Amino acid sequence: MPDTIPLTPMTPHAAISAFNYLRAVQADDIDAARKFAGAEPRMPELLVDAATRIVVPVTALPGPDAGEPCEDTFALEALGRVFVASLRTWARSGPDTAQGIARAVIDFAQQFLTDDREDVADTLRQLEAVGVGQALDAHPAPAGSQPVRLTIA
Repeated sequence: MPDTIPLTPMTPHAAISAFNYLRAVQADDIDAARKFAGAEPRMPELLVDAATRIVVPVTALPGPDAGEPCEDTFALEALGRVFVASLRTWARSGPDTAQGIARAVIDFAQQFLTDDREDVADTLRQLEAVGVGQALDAHPAPAGSQPVRLTIA
């Protein structure tokens, strides 16, 4: 089984861009999605980066404190790795792949992270808050700079 390589933290701008695009695609707001994708030519790669941060924790093997993993756990982790690897391969095809990648990430969130009482848009907002928070923690503002207040709607 391959070792997990730690991810380089996303920048706040990259996290916000990726989740803005995901939410626009989820809402079928074609104009907004086009605008977000046009402003960020690396959108497919940003989406894969965001997807990795969503998929890997959900499909990862439990830690040593959780007891022995079962066969289903190994299969789920392998499935998560294949999913992310497929998205990464797809992203290399160019900027036109962003919408398909976004739809795959949204479908994953819908199937694995959204319960019956919740809308996938709510799940995406929660994932965005975590992702942007991690990015801000990893890339703090320089000393003496004006604090930036981010509102994730």
